[in-house]
Amino acid sequence: MSIRTEIFIKDRADPFVKKGSDGYYYFTASYPMYGKDDKEGYDRIILRRAKTVEGLADAEEITVWDEKDSDLSHRFIWAPEIHEIGGKWYILFAASGSENNVWDIDCHIIMCSGDDPCVDEWIDKGRFTACEGDSFSFRGFSLDMTYFECGGKHYVAWAQNGGNSNIYLSTVDPDEPWKTTAPAMLLTKPEYDWERVRIPVNEGPAAMIHNGRLYLAFSASATGPEYCVGLMYADENADLMDHESWTKLVAPILTSDDLDGEYGPGHNSFVINENGEWLCVYHSRDEVCFRGECGYSDGDSLYDPCRSARIRRVLFDDNGMPYFE
Repeated sequence: MSIRTEIFIKDRADPFVKKGSDGYYYFTASYPMYGKDDKEGYDRIILRRAKTVEGLADAEEITVWDEKDSDLSHRFIWAPEIHEIGGKWYILFAASGSENNVWDIDCHIIMCSGDDPCVDEWIDKGRFTACEGDSFSFRGFSLDMTYFECGGKHYVAWAQNGGNSNIYLSTVDPDEPWKTTAPAMLLTKPEYDWERVRIPVNEGPAAMIHNGRLYLAFSASATGPEYCVGLMYADENADLMDHESWTKLVAPILTSDDLDGEYGPGHNSFVINENGEWLCVYHSRDEVCFRGECGYSDGDSLYDPCRSARIRRVLFDDNGMPYFE
């Protein structure tokens, strides 16, 4: 049965919510372009914070980073994520390495100079760096990096053009989390029909650890109604850099067919709310956009701002597999 989910934060794609050690919930997302002539979109990193997840909807939104202030990270800033790594605040994001060049996108990182990510200065660490001997990572079109800690080790996963848009995994040192410490491992590539609609894509990895198992969600196919969420999982104590440790589901776990009045769910994040419940924060387009009545949907989807953040509660079945309420 399809379920209607109200918009959480309008026109904010690639939503990411994280609870900090300071007790606040933080929200960031891609700042949109309103059509191809918009001179301000995809040019900044925004941040909200509140004591509850629901409070983020009405929280003040501030800009903590703008491409105008950087010589290393330029426009087309996508999918930022805020993380605490090794006792410091970092934001991972995709950005162009040259001005107004959408094809020069790679993973970048900034570091907060202090303890307050909404007040203290952010330091540009530039493009993510691959470890010695890795001649592949971050030397092409890479984006959608996420970070997680599991089994006492620290990992990053990201999407990169490796013939298709695939997802890769590596380790990092929390003292220098702007560079990998192992060659990239191909985690998943688009192989099933539902991952290859219009464009073969795996992107937007998102990690969740629950009851001894690491789940890694990802988004698949082009960004229209066909966009959907797939899932992989592994034991949290397994060797995650061994592909054999992972199981990939043969069917997606969230599609447009599961929704009412919204389309193309994807690029989610997971967070535990103040009541101890797991939430899936994702973006989708509403019916106005789907019908072509938004004023943007007849052009390049890159410049369509109509992807909005929504929230579904995550439950687990008897086999420990997540599903959405």
